[in-house]
Amino acid sequence: MREINPLSFKLLERIYRQSRYHQVSQRAHFLILASQGVKIEELLQIFNVSYKTTYNWINRWESKGMLGLYNRPGRGRK
Repeated sequence: MREINPLSFKLLERIYRQSRYHQVSQRAHFLILASQGVKIEELLQIFNVSYKTTYNWINRWESKGMLGLYNRPGRGRK
């Protein structure tokens, strides 16, 4: 995972604490903990998600940045 600059880190903390959307808050919290050196095995237990899910979160963060935290349009029940 690429290093998170201080400005992005502050924004992630703000999103984690103030987001209206649980999934976005959860992803921001995951990235904060991962950047602080928490091992993936521990994160899997903390967030109760699969390895593939964490892999997807990291890839979306690296490719899209902050926009990668949010769900894409068209997801969920129609």
